[in-house]
This record gives sequence, C-alpha cells and structure tokens, in this order.
Amino acid sequence: MPANDLRRVLARLRDCLAHSDPRAALANTVALVVASNQPFYPLYVYWAVSPTIWPTYVSFLSTPFFLAVPWLMRRSTLLGRATLLFAGIGNTLVCAIALGRSSGVDVFLIPCLVLALLLFRRSERWLGFAFAALAAVVYLAPDGIIGTPGHLYAANEYAALQRLNFISAASLTGLVALLFANILEDKSPSR
Repeated sequence: MPANDLRRVLARLRDCLAHSDPRAALANTVALVVASNQPFYPLYVYWAVSPTIWPTYVSFLSTPFFLAVPWLMRRSTLLGRATLLFAGIGNTLVCAIALGRSSGVDVFLIPCLVLALLLFRRSERWLGFAFAALAAVVYLAPDGIIGTPGHLYAANEYAALQRLNFISAASLTGLVALLFANILEDKSPSR
C-alpha cells in the first residue's frame, strides 16, 4: 500500500475513533481493537490450543455490535458506551457456552467490569454498577445454565486455552488502563 493511501486510511481511522468526550473516544478505541482482533481468535486457538476451532466462531456474533459502537457514539454517547458493554459481556457469555467454563473465557469479564466502572460519569454511575452486576451474574451463573460445550478439549488443551484467554484479557485490561491513564494525564495540571 502506498504511503499516501496508508496515511488516508489512518486519518479516517483517527476520525472514526475521535470524540469530544474522552470516555467515548476510549470506548471507540476499545471497540475497534476488539473487533479487529476477533478474526484472529480462531487462529490463536489453532496455533496455541487445537485444530478444532469451530466453537470459536460464535465470537463473530458480537463483531457487528463492536463495529457499531463509534457510529452509535455519534448519536448518543450513553448508547455507544452501553453497547460496548453489552457486546463484551454478551460475547463472553456466548463464548463460555460454546467453549465451556474450563476454557477460562470468563476472564474477559474483567475488562468488562473495569470498563463498566470507568466509562460512566458520576450521574450515570448507577448504569456502570448495573453493568458490573451483570458481569458478576454472568460469572456466577451456575454451570447448568452455561451447559456442556459442543466440543470437549483435552486437559492440556484447556490449560493452553486458559493461558491464551488470560493473556488476551490481561492485554485488553492493560490497554483500557493505559487509555484511561492518558485521559487523566490530559486533565491533570502540568508540572
């Protein structure tokens, strides 16, 4: 790709992510990072866990919701931020059903919980607490509700899947923390 085309693409991406509300810009960035990484999840599972990757395809069900966040954010920042959390918590639940609790996929509720507590203003804090409670309900849902996954992996494959999910969720949580730290730094007085 020629340099000018790449600059144009990057400029369009910056415009898509930009928002006058720093929390909305943070949510836009997280939504597009997640959506852009979803196509690679089956490949990561293939390389690190097992050639049986078809259960991971359910993660694509949430991709349109993540991609819609910046568009929704232009209409209502509250709706955009709520959509990001519904997509994240919903994706985690669907993946837990498809891959099973032993996959450790529920670790993705941690970045959802962090986002729930950071994305909402003081006047909206009740909504953040509601999303945090929803994440806790999904985590605490009895195994009977989650059910048996469509494919059972071997013990060593589940261990590898847990590592993969932990690294991914920890990286996403770290990104959220870094983005929020940038917001705080921008607001703090210079020294």
